[in-house]
Amino acid sequence: MERKEYSAGAVKHSFWFIEFRNEVKLLSEGLGFEDIKERCRNENIFAAATPERAAQVFNTVSSRIKAMGDSFYPVFLNGDVSAQKIFNLAAVMVNDTLFFDFVYEVIREKMIIGSNEYTPGDLNIFFKDKQLQSEKVAGWTDATFTRLARNYKTFLFEAGMTDKGKDARKIFRPILEPDMERWLLDSGMEPVVKAFLGVR
Repeated sequence: MERKEYSAGAVKHSFWFIEFRNEVKLLSEGLGFEDIKERCRNENIFAAATPERAAQVFNTVSSRIKAMGDSFYPVFLNGDVSAQKIFNLAAVMVNDTLFFDFVYEVIREKMIIGSNEYTPGDLNIFFKDKQLQSEKVAGWTDATFTRLARNYKTFLFEAGMTDKGKDARKIFRPILEPDMERWLLDSGMEPVVKAFLGVR
């Protein structure tokens, strides 16, 4: 699993599950990324508010899909909605190393020690640690961290991994479909599986 440079891009991103599922479906039907980009531009297939937003959704969702490779399409499309949401979360994690680290270092650790909830304080500690580890992260503003925290919480909630508690949020360990777990392991994504299952 390739580690990318830390990025604050998630401040502008949503979970975009419906868009992810629709794009995978189109790709599995034989369309290419350029074809979908064209349809995005001409038909607004993602129902975006502006052409700029449509381009951003397409670029981000395509980047997430490319980070997974194309062999996951049938496994994804054969899964139920809850499994597909976890697959989408995996794609977000593989495409965004900082978010992956949050799920792996904070959410996974919480499950390992049996403390099945996390708080805003856990996010603050995580970001402070990353500021010490990375000059790039150290240069970000408080507003950036606030927006990242909000979006990280939204990603996990929309994937079904947490509730929507105002302060502490309960963590729900996902049940991975066997085909999905096998695909992740065969594709070098064991750390993602460990993050989901809360194991060492």
